[in-house]
Amino acid sequence: MSKVKVLGFWYSPFVARVKMALKMKGVEFEYVEENIRAKSELLLESNPIHKKVPVLIHDGKAIVETMIILEYIDQTWEGPPILPRDPYHRAMARFWVNFIDEKCLNTMLKACWRTGEEQEKWKEEAILNFQILENEIKGKKYFGGDEISVVDHAANFIAYWFPLISWGRMELVTEDQFPNLWRWSSHYCNHPFVKDNLPPMDVMIPKFKPA
Repeated sequence: MSKVKVLGFWYSPFVARVKMALKMKGVEFEYVEENIRAKSELLLESNPIHKKVPVLIHDGKAIVETMIILEYIDQTWEGPPILPRDPYHRAMARFWVNFIDEKCLNTMLKACWRTGEEQEKWKEEAILNFQILENEIKGKKYFGGDEISVVDHAANFIAYWFPLISWGRMELVTEDQFPNLWRWSSHYCNHPFVKDNLPPMDVMIPKFKPA
């Protein structure tokens, strides 16, 4: 049996994507919790360029970068597909994952942590990005249709992490302004598989609530 190991931080939404992908495929793996302030030699050796998690180690070979890891898992193990098999739908899934990672997450965090005029600027951009997702999810239960897709898992930060990080600081995703996105968040977080594999809320709240 091949040996599979995941290096991560327990509260990382990117690590959650990888762990859920492996579980979807029925792959047994060893999880190694890293210390963000004192990264292990294994992490630094496995990802010497970016020095960040997640890292997947399969039979001693390290794979880094979340989307690359997900594609590797999908191509290596049998089981439910992580990315669509149809080339066009697979390309569109990659597009939306990239949009969420490169556009949405960046503006959301800056809108949350910056102050004054700079915060307002990033808040406006974050709202524009949310509106794009609001239109994309309209009429669908999940971004993948009736079943959860890789795009839904990529948006886990919007559904689960961001409400905690922004709690007491600002409110960007409201039911009135983004009813489709709000409904999707509820469906996603309450899906039995997702619910069982998200970090516990009672542990997350002390980690992210304002001091």
